[in-house]
Amino acid sequence: MTIEWQYAAHEHLGVLSLAGYLGAESTGRFTGAVGWALARGTGPVVLDLTRLLGWSADGQSAVAQAARLLAEHGRSLELAAIPADGSLVPDATCPDIPVHADLPAALAAHRPVERVGKHWRTGNWPTAAATLH
Repeated sequence: MTIEWQYAAHEHLGVLSLAGYLGAESTGRFTGAVGWALARGTGPVVLDLTRLLGWSADGQSAVAQAARLLAEHGRSLELAAIPADGSLVPDATCPDIPVHADLPAALAAHRPVERVGKHWRTGNWPTAAATLH
């Protein structure tokens, strides 16, 4: 199983949402999505994990690496709705990663969030009609 992603660029914030399972086989796709967000937005990147079914140790390492990459470019990574099967345990080289209970809480921490500008997603991103079980 791999991940699907969508990215929404707000005026001073980006939201990168993941769906599926973030394991070793999907870290390359995740890294590509982070690169997409880095190139197309400004400010913090909120990683919305609401639709993430879970993550492996490799997936968690990829998230920590994304935080380091964003920090190198003067941006930060924040997490919203981490999976119930574990929390991220970054090493000492990882910048601080704020964790929010859910996406609305993450957005509220950045009020006022301007309307969404551009929006991108992978081809199999789940629509409202398709639910994850």
